[in-house]
Amino acid sequence: MVDPMSPTPLYVQVADLLAAEIKSGGIASGAAIPSESRLQQEHGVSRGTARRAVALLVERGLVVTVPQRGTYVKPA
Repeated sequence: MVDPMSPTPLYVQVADLLAAEIKSGGIASGAAIPSESRLQQEHGVSRGTARRAVALLVERGLVVTVPQRGTYVKPA
């Protein structure tokens, strides 16, 4: 759960939660991560925050975005 009172930006918190789920195997290699709108609903954040969280995961090399398909966990 994200903590709006934390000094850590919300998008980083959402990205960290997803990264932990990926690393624990909760989201399998090659599987789609939740959509931005789903992340928005699940974490109570804005769409822009969800978008920045996904972009951060791409930067970290954990996921890859396929245009018009979705965002997927990079195979190990």
